[in-house]
Amino acid sequence: MSEHIYNVLFLCTGNSARSILAESILGKDGQRHFRAYSAGSQPKGRVNPFAIKVLKSLDYPTDDLRSKSWEEFAAPDAPVMDFVFTVCDNAAGESCPVWPGQPMTAHWGIEDPAEVKGTDIEKEAAFVTAFRRLKNRIAIFTSLPLRSIDRLSLGTRLRNIGRIEGATSSQPKAS
Repeated sequence: MSEHIYNVLFLCTGNSARSILAESILGKDGQRHFRAYSAGSQPKGRVNPFAIKVLKSLDYPTDDLRSKSWEEFAAPDAPVMDFVFTVCDNAAGESCPVWPGQPMTAHWGIEDPAEVKGTDIEKEAAFVTAFRRLKNRIAIFTSLPLRSIDRLSLGTRLRNIGRIEGATSSQPKAS
């Protein structure tokens, strides 16, 4: 019997930084049990070069990453998502498409590294911080007993993951 592969979509408005990082992290770290995707409500059409630089430096895949609209995943022939996570506050507040299959959702907002002003070293450091925070969330997520946990408890755990270190100020922090 083959094990279920879970489809996970990471959403951010521009789909150029945070959601791209998350797609690559889960694509590598969860490859046995998860298929990772990312999209944006208003995609920039290009991946931020610092996202690519950081991912490559940490040996994460970048070849198939692209900035794309979330409409691709609302189409009738799109993969059915099991989980949809917003990683920026703007995307969390927008009216999302209706996702086929009623996926579990949660908000995992972190600061936007693409908004950092300063030197290239400071900008790259912001991307490394975003990478680390997303990697921590994804590691907790991939360790959850998805097949044996009830939907209500799972929803609570997914929301709590979004409240760990680095959560944006618009949501309560976990204790």
